[in-house]
Parts: sequence; structure tokens; C-alpha cells
Amino acid sequence: MRVGIIGAGLAGLAAAARLAASGHEVTVFEQGSSPGGKAATESGAGYRFDTGPSLLTMPEVFDELFAFAGRQREDYLSFLPLNEICRYFFADTSQLSAYHDQQSFSAELQRVLGESPAALERYLRYCGRLNRIAGELFMRNSLHEFSTYTKPRILKSVLQLGRLDLFRSMDQAHHAFFNDPRTIQLFNRYATYNGSSPFKVPATLNIIPAVEYLGGAYAVAGGIHALPCAIETLCRELGVMFKYRTPVRSIMTEEAGGGRRVIGLQTESEEFRADVVISNLDVIGTYRDLLRDTEAPLYKRYQKLEPSSSGMVFLLGIGESFPQLSHHNIFFSADYPAEFRALFEDLRCPDDPTVYVNVGCRSTPADAPEGKENWFVLLNAPRDAGQDWKAERARMRGAVLTRLSSALGREIEPLIEYESGFDPPDIEKNTGAAFGSLYGISSNTKLAAFLRHPNRSRRYKGLYLCGGSAHPGGGMPLAVLSGAIVAGLVTGAT
Repeated sequence: MRVGIIGAGLAGLAAAARLAASGHEVTVFEQGSSPGGKAATESGAGYRFDTGPSLLTMPEVFDELFAFAGRQREDYLSFLPLNEICRYFFADTSQLSAYHDQQSFSAELQRVLGESPAALERYLRYCGRLNRIAGELFMRNSLHEFSTYTKPRILKSVLQLGRLDLFRSMDQAHHAFFNDPRTIQLFNRYATYNGSSPFKVPATLNIIPAVEYLGGAYAVAGGIHALPCAIETLCRELGVMFKYRTPVRSIMTEEAGGGRRVIGLQTESEEFRADVVISNLDVIGTYRDLLRDTEAPLYKRYQKLEPSSSGMVFLLGIGESFPQLSHHNIFFSADYPAEFRALFEDLRCPDDPTVYVNVGCRSTPADAPEGKENWFVLLNAPRDAGQDWKAERARMRGAVLTRLSSALGREIEPLIEYESGFDPPDIEKNTGAAFGSLYGISSNTKLAAFLRHPNRSRRYKGLYLCGGSAHPGGGMPLAVLSGAIVAGLVTGAT
């Protein structure tokens, strides 16, 4: 079977590797010059930056991908376990290190925030239970295929859906476990892992802390961009063809038995005939730009659903070293509810933003000159709704430098040797993510997981969708699982 894949993001790469390993002829079309999608890279003035995801979880997902092809992931790239997952800087100047080791983390929470070890133990046990009930169903299977619900393990999960804490918000659940507002803020931040608000998202999403604290957090030797590059190497070994700098202009279809089916895709230079087309592009862009089908019911539904938040990024080459920074650092805002009201209700960047700083050279020293550091600075930002992004960027740059200079006790601006970055319109332009939303739709409703686009199109026979805007959602492990689900559906249909 001949397969055309649109986009060399992690989901597209994962689908390509699995389908090629299953004996299919696969070609990947990518508008950019390298693999990775949002997991890209940028260099300048002796500094290198990962420009997208910066923390790896669920390493078993990547191991499974290589194992499916009869390979060992360790032969392609190395994962580096992090004992200190993140260092937190609160608005009141208190600091806390979140460790993977539960005993060390408990001691730190008790020392800094006065939380009892029993509270953390209860909380992580609760998160783990959510993950056991929902993880298999929501992350590793299509929610839209009847065959999913015939599996004994899935039926067991379905029968326990009432235990998924759907009727509390993430914030409400955290208030039930912890006493200190700073602890609640720390765990509330996990709603941002899929672009949502902790004050709206159902507590079911406390699956995310389970993944990180119980499963572990990792860096990647050579940086996160080494991950898509390794999967691309695997794909090439399996016979996958890559066509970079080749935007797809349309998905070709024809009438078939009262409906429509895909027959290939079209670029500026060729018509590529295919039995199956897999779109790793955003759902909205797939319908609007490639199918030119704005009457499709699922397209209309996506137009009505709330998009996830976006991000604003500053890439800073800093001409000095800051030992008080860890690999991953969060500088919290003083008023978290106000921050999320600004993001989702006012559609503006908050005046007092939470600032994330990833110091990539902590795990990959070659990414910065000796004695200097490469900072990937990320702020939560609203989706693009026509805001004055030049003004917003200038305003946020000032807020970032003020916050970091105050917290680190040193004026940061004079130390900047390299500066770049991007905002929501840039994200949409570079990756095709509608409105610059990083995760497709938000999860700010109880049924959001069921409203993501199915991995198999019912409207177009032979069309499949994967990536952050389709099921199961955004983030590196979920993107790879999305590709795995699609590959399984394609193979099962042949």
C-alpha cells in the first residue's frame, strides 16, 4: 500500500516508521527543512536552542516505537533521567525543588511549604489511580472505533469512568489535598501541559502529574531535537522517503460509492497518488486549506470549540552562568487566577506572567559557550485573535526581564548576547497550528477528550489524522501515540 504523510512532526514520523516496518511504501512531505514540527531547533552566536518541547516523559512510548521496528532506542539516542524535575521560584521569594524521588520531594514540600508527607503520598496515589483507569483508554486507543470497546482492558476502564473525578476542577481537587496556596499553584500548572486552565479543566487531568512524578522526567542527550532526528533516521532505514521544503497544496479526492475517498495529494511540482493519506497538520488547516471543505461537520464543530492557549518564546544567549538555576525553572506569577482569566477570557498576555526558563546546556553543554547559558524562555499566551503582537511582545519582554532580574539578583538585559523568539502568529505560520494554539482545542470542558477529531475520517475514506489537534492530544508522548493509533488503523484496514 502507498501512503502519503503530510508533516514530519513526531506523530507523522511515528506513523511513518510503523507503517514502513509493516511493509508499506511511505513518503513524508514536509514544508520545513528538517523533521520535528514544533520540536525544532535554532542556533546563533555559538548558542543552540530547542524551540519547542523541553521535557520528556513516558520514555516507554519511544522505546515501543523503536521496538516495533525491531530496533533498540538506546542505539539511536540516550535519555537522561532527571532527579530534580523542576525548580520553583514563588512570588514571595520562596524556592522549592521538585524531585522525582518521592521521599526527597516530600521532605522539600514539608520544609518549604509545610505540607505533610502523607498529603503528597495520598495525592500521588490518587493521580496514579486516575492514570490506571484512563491512561490505556484515552492515550493508546481510538475513542471513535467500536473495536476499542471490545477489548477486556478497555471495558474495565469504561466501567470505572465514574471514578475519574470529572466533576471537580483540577484546582478544586488540589485544594482537597493541600493547604498551602503555593503547593496548589505548583500542581495547578500541569493544566498548561495541554493548554488549559486549572480552574476549568476537569480534575481527570491530574493524570499528568502521575506521568511525571511516578513515571519520571528526562532530558535527551543532544537536546530534544535529537529525538525527531533519531526517528527520522529509523524511518530512512525502513525505506521511508522524505520530501522537505515541499508544502502540500491539497489532498486529492474522488467520488466513491456515494461518498468520497482520498486518491493522493498535490504539491507545487507533482501529483502524488496514494491509497492512504495521513495528515499531521492541524485539523482546521487540513479541512480549510487542503480539502477546502469548510462544510464538513467536524470542521464546523472545531470552529466552535475553545482553542488551547498558545505561547510566547524568547531565546536568549546569556553571557554568564547562573548556578541558582536548574535545568527546568518556573517563576510563578503572584495571582494565578488572574493569569488564566487574562489568557482565556480577556485574550491578552497577563501583566504578571508565569515565566518558564529551560537551561538546555545543563544536559547538553555544547549548546552554549563555556561559562554561558542558553535560555529558552516560555510564557503562556492566548490564542491569536488579532492582538497587536508587536506591542504584546515588547510588554512581555519587559515583564520577563524584570521578573528574572529580581529573582536572580542581577540585571539580565546587559548579559544578552543572542536574542530571538516567536509568538502565536509565528507558531501558526511555522507549524500550521490554527490560531497558534499549541494543543488544538483546550480541555476546559468535561467532554473535551471525546471532542478531539477522530484518527480515522468517516467523511473521506483513506484519510487519517494525527498530531496534537487530533486524538489523543498534544505533547511528545501523545503525538507519538497518535501516530501509533493511526498506523494501527491503517494496517487493520488493509
